[in-house]
Amino acid sequence: MTRAFVSAALAVALSAIAVSANAVTLRWAGRGDMQTTDPHSQNEGLTNNINGLIYEFLVQRDKQLALIPSLAESWTQVNPTTWHFKLRSGVKFHDGTPFTADDVVFSFERAKTDTSQLRAYANFAGAVKKIDDLNVEFVTNGPNPTMLEHVVTINIMSKAWSEKNRATKPQNYAAKEDMITARQANGTGPYMLVSREPDVKTVLKKNPNWWGIKAGLFDGNVDDVLYTPIVSDATRVAALISGEVDLINDPPPQDVPRLAQTPNIKVLEGTEQRIVFIGMDQKRDELLYSNVKGKNPFKDVRVRQALYHAIDIDAINKNTMRGLSRPSGALLPSPKMSTPDLEKRLPFDRDRAKKLLADAGYPSGFEVTLDCPNNRYVNDERICQALAAMWSQIGVNTKVNAMPRATYFPKLEKTDTSLYMLGWGGASTDAIFTLQPVLSTYSGKGDGDYNYGRYSNPKIDDLTAKVKVEMNPETRLAAVREALAAHNAEVNHLPLHRQVIPWASRSGVTAVHRADNFVTPYWVTVK
Repeated sequence: MTRAFVSAALAVALSAIAVSANAVTLRWAGRGDMQTTDPHSQNEGLTNNINGLIYEFLVQRDKQLALIPSLAESWTQVNPTTWHFKLRSGVKFHDGTPFTADDVVFSFERAKTDTSQLRAYANFAGAVKKIDDLNVEFVTNGPNPTMLEHVVTINIMSKAWSEKNRATKPQNYAAKEDMITARQANGTGPYMLVSREPDVKTVLKKNPNWWGIKAGLFDGNVDDVLYTPIVSDATRVAALISGEVDLINDPPPQDVPRLAQTPNIKVLEGTEQRIVFIGMDQKRDELLYSNVKGKNPFKDVRVRQALYHAIDIDAINKNTMRGLSRPSGALLPSPKMSTPDLEKRLPFDRDRAKKLLADAGYPSGFEVTLDCPNNRYVNDERICQALAAMWSQIGVNTKVNAMPRATYFPKLEKTDTSLYMLGWGGASTDAIFTLQPVLSTYSGKGDGDYNYGRYSNPKIDDLTAKVKVEMNPETRLAAVREALAAHNAEVNHLPLHRQVIPWASRSGVTAVHRADNFVTPYWVTVK
């Protein structure tokens, strides 16, 4: 977007939502746009953030990411495999329909279908049945030490609204399916969707009937939310400085020092729970995007090690990320369940990398394409360009194929890639939320849904199965660490770093910056 276009778009959007002179609007901008308003289709950060303002879970997270009641006011673990949830009475969807147990059963079953990126979590939560209108029971396949962490991933939809609008299955985003849930929404949450224009703006309005208002959860003053995607870093920063937007939650690292010194602007520091890494096709016998014919270099661990040794992570941290990253050797969003040994990276050693390539049969290297988003992670395309330059110095000539997230993620879902960037994170620090969807063998039922390289590491699979059901914390933690060590030994991915994401806002804005990087307008005050 050009600066003039941004100004015009903001003016039009603001005129559309202004209802009274006293209404307070949060004008929030970011580099990319949410993918869909279907809450069960895509598992992506911004998408989850905005959908989570419209829809709600049975439990929710507070300002410190601790789990607290939401649509369920209480719960009890009846036995190792049975959980009882008492639902909140008097809650209504935005269209006035009462919230009942039927909506809970419907939503979890909907999220288990093959077009949902949340199916692993819904399946892990087990079978849900209605006891009466305000009580449901979950029966899991085995003991589930992270039951509530799974429940807090599935937003509750109105069964009646979904059936009326032929939306009983999640949108097939990868196939570019057009359905009502891609642009309309009907939740129970603190904000209602007013309008959505993909890649232009999303407008929300406060739900005056939200149960959380009386419960004291709405302690900000934001009545309306205007989210505007502004791809250009320079334009986004300029819009903040000029006062056209109030908050950006992804300022470019190179601009953070300047913003901190700019009058009427303040910077909120924060480390996100997200690991950024590189994946490789380890399934096909021949790469789709390489000059190597008849075989796949990435099936050889020596080639994977060579690419790892060729990464100068300190240079990326200093020059590309301007210090706003934490280099990591463990593929976990948070180091909470890791160890110093797991966090150690393979050292930057270009000579070692060249020898490994030669030993693997590629003394002259080879050509390959690195797929990369250009509006999802902090400096994503710049990181990919830096990696390409580093790999070219060992003979692996790398072409960077960068694209917007709306195109990028459907491409990955089709495994139409040979080498790719991915970031993984969220509110939970439990390793199962990485082991199952990212590091496990692809099953077609939720396991390995984000294992786009389609490698298979049986040891990781066996240990993940143990982590899923082990109730002894020490035994479970040992299994987690053994699985991570197995991953590191095979170099199934190339870990880079955990992102540090400051926010920048106008000085009159007070916000809560959580480690999941979610903007929560009902905790925001705009003066």
